Amino acid sequence: MSVHRSGTARVRRLTVVGALLAAFSFALAAPSSAATTPARGSATMGMGVLAHDGSSGTPPTSDATQTEGVDVAGYQGNVAWSTLWNSGVKWAYTKATEGTYYTNPYFAQQYNGSYNVGMIRGAYHFATPDTTSGATQANYFVDHGGGWSRDGKTLPGVLDIEWNPYGAACYGKTASTMVSWITDFLNTYKARTGRDAVIYTATSWWTQCTGNYGGFASKNPLWIARYASDPGTLPAGWSYYTMWQYTSSGPTVGDHDKFNGALDRVQALANG
Repeated sequence: MSVHRSGTARVRRLTVVGALLAAFSFALAAPSSAATTPARGSATMGMGVLAHDGSSGTPPTSDATQTEGVDVAGYQGNVAWSTLWNSGVKWAYTKATEGTYYTNPYFAQQYNGSYNVGMIRGAYHFATPDTTSGATQANYFVDHGGGWSRDGKTLPGVLDIEWNPYGAACYGKTASTMVSWITDFLNTYKARTGRDAVIYTATSWWTQCTGNYGGFASKNPLWIARYASDPGTLPAGWSYYTMWQYTSSGPTVGDHDKFNGALDRVQALANG
């Protein structure tokens, strides 16, 4: 009997030790897992492209019929706009807002700084369709830098709609409810500014999360994201892109873009 009790006690001790080791291992792993989710407000245009679509590593060749641009966000701080201008960059977009909880603390330096060196510039909004309605976010965007004026140097606002960096890729929405959210945003932006917003997205995300909906192409210019030597297949409805984000590792600031036309076409978009 004593031997039986000793064996039972030993099994119990091993069970307890095993449970403690498992709990300890989980505790060590938990911070690492949590660290993979970025802080709210830190999302930037194209941050999911490398993770989901990758990069071919072959940037496009120079083309005189296209105009170089950049897009920037708060994490880049004060941008060297004169350096970019002298390198041939002629237009820029600055992150203004995200959801209804974030405004870019460097927005003034970036938005006005690009304008002051001669660039045609605009603002973009990083959409979070799981937090508030499209109309609410459009109003927040317009109220915090996303407006438009007919001064010849201000581009229409951009709806940056892409992978959710904080959770499920499609923000927990079905294709139809995502299309409804986007429609709500675009209609409100148009009512507030008189302009049709540009849609920034990647074909793979658009296909997955909107069902490759083609109904916005007749009014809303397309800004496509693809880090390769060509923009690839476009989302349904669009037969051409207006802008193309082709790299996240360009000179001076990482995100570089091509406008599908010469500088006078950039000015035409600014003028409406």
